[in-house]
Amino acid sequence: MRRVKMAYGVGAVSLILAFPVANVVGQQLPLAPLKASGQGVTPAFEGWYKNPDGTFSISFGYYNRNTTEALEIPIGPDNFVEPGDRNQGQPTHFEPRRHWGVFAVKVPANFGNKKVVWTLKIRGETWTIPGSLHPNWQIDALEGEAGSGNTPPVLKFAANGPSGGGPGGITGGPLSATVGKPLTVNVWATDDGKASGGITRAGRGNQPPTLTWFKHQGPGSVAFEPASPKPGTDGLATTTATFSEPGDYLIRVRANDASGIAGAGHAQCCWSNGFVKVTVSR
Repeated sequence: MRRVKMAYGVGAVSLILAFPVANVVGQQLPLAPLKASGQGVTPAFEGWYKNPDGTFSISFGYYNRNTTEALEIPIGPDNFVEPGDRNQGQPTHFEPRRHWGVFAVKVPANFGNKKVVWTLKIRGETWTIPGSLHPNWQIDALEGEAGSGNTPPVLKFAANGPSGGGPGGITGGPLSATVGKPLTVNVWATDDGKASGGITRAGRGNQPPTLTWFKHQGPGSVAFEPASPKPGTDGLATTTATFSEPGDYLIRVRANDASGIAGAGHAQCCWSNGFVKVTVSR
């Protein structure tokens, strides 16, 4: 029997509905003790926000139920977004535990009541999450939480290049790399210095964003050095990425603002994503 599960999540709260209820031996139940490995990953719908050009972005994250095991699910029949292209920027690499707003699907101004659906299949389970523009799920990803005036960090991949912010962020590249040879990657990251709710935590005011690099898509592993570079006074932060296998990759940098919310958490207002396309050859 094929098990199809629907996972609904807004902010830090996720509601998981599983059906049918029979044949659940070996599955991880929502409140079961956490395990280091052997469990699956659940997609999460974080909410939606309006872009300045009148379009909308529907934000998704995930919950890898393992505490140490990262998971790989390539784009294809086990990892796809619909309608449209199967690859709409979703991750194929899933770090342990909960990760908020790791990508966003942009939809047109006339999207209406339609849905964007992300499906993941792993270890005999199928999870599917619909995202929509339902008014209850609007988030303050670009405008600041509850009118606080706090805005997410601004990211660029060239000093005078285009900028972006929020979960949808900005995409740079393509860059070219060789297996086993470090590739230098630059990002410019700046922030308004405000914290969520308009209250700056002690010692965090006017500090630059906190950056963390991740592999997002690709066939091999990626080693970052440093994984969390610190921006200079001009916002420039430099890291190197070393790839283990040839192929096409998408790497992601997450920029957290002065609110200090670890892992870009529940507020849905306080971080930005930057994506870089990299083609790796031998």
